[in-house]
Amino acid sequence: MTGSSRSAKDFFRPLAVGAPTPLTEVPARPSRAIHFFDPSNEKMAAKIPAMVGTVDVLLGNLEDAVKADNKVAAREGLVRIAQATDFGPTQLWTRINSLDSPWVLDDLTTLVPAIGDKLDVIMVPKVQGAEDIHYVDRLLAQLEAKAGLDRPILIHAILETARGVANVEEICGASPRMQGLSLGPADLAADRRMKTTRVGGGHPGYLVRQDPTVKDGVTDIEGQRTTYQQDLWHYTIARMVDACAMHGIYPYYGPFGDIADVVACEDQFRNAFLLGCVGTWSLHPKQIAIANRVFSPSVEDIQHARRVVAAMGDGTGAVMLDGKMEDDASLKQCLVMVRLAEELAAIDPELKKQYDAIEVA
Repeated sequence: MTGSSRSAKDFFRPLAVGAPTPLTEVPARPSRAIHFFDPSNEKMAAKIPAMVGTVDVLLGNLEDAVKADNKVAAREGLVRIAQATDFGPTQLWTRINSLDSPWVLDDLTTLVPAIGDKLDVIMVPKVQGAEDIHYVDRLLAQLEAKAGLDRPILIHAILETARGVANVEEICGASPRMQGLSLGPADLAADRRMKTTRVGGGHPGYLVRQDPTVKDGVTDIEGQRTTYQQDLWHYTIARMVDACAMHGIYPYYGPFGDIADVVACEDQFRNAFLLGCVGTWSLHPKQIAIANRVFSPSVEDIQHARRVVAAMGDGTGAVMLDGKMEDDASLKQCLVMVRLAEELAAIDPELKKQYDAIEVA
């Protein structure tokens, strides 16, 4: 919530008569991979029913990757797919067109009445500030009321502009509908005038260099010096994670554009996971497997976390495990991992089998 124009008492009241009551807490549903598909592509659309259960989120994309003359076909295709598919444990999301486009109003007024009962989250691109969320929030409430929906559709914002990053805290707190944020590195790089044409990942020119060696008081400037490639997105991801944690919503890494470079993709996903992201986008089926692996805690991590939880008892004091001190802060870290493992095990039979086999000595 921002500003003083709205009472805190009103924040969790519907914005339209007959609309469902806003949620006071975002459901903790696993979303390791948000897999994008173009509903106007018949070959791609035909594969969607078989992907249910293999990926946490299927997202029907209506925005940038869809050509202007395919916008209507993509929207209508998403309606057909959603109406014909039982998504079971897999969430259905969509990315609507940007709020300044001529297609976005039709996106919302078509999708909510037709498939609002199946849509879990609407992803809004190029969010600049809380005002963008307020607009979508009110419109969704009116459409939900008209359609007779009994649960609110959540909103996910993409950080793709410098202004959006500057306003990230107010965006996160703009509505009870806020589910999370994703990093949009390509558009953000352009808006910031960053000198990279890569979609996510690092850059060989963004580096630190080892200091020159000094021998007998002489600095060897010409000598061999190791360089280390740096992450262009570390600051933005960390800021996004903090804002999401503050407001009880979820941060996500966005797209990794080099589909062939699975090694760098896994590295980037893992960096985001370690910083606090709960998932990422998938632009190709091979990235789903990477995301599912990276954003699931390892068996070794869960074994250690359970040992700490068991050893800490009531959570006070400190204990020594394997020569390391574990205290209440350690317990909190471990509980994050244990809870995530429980959530994932509930939808992933293979992970459940691995986690259930762990022995805590």
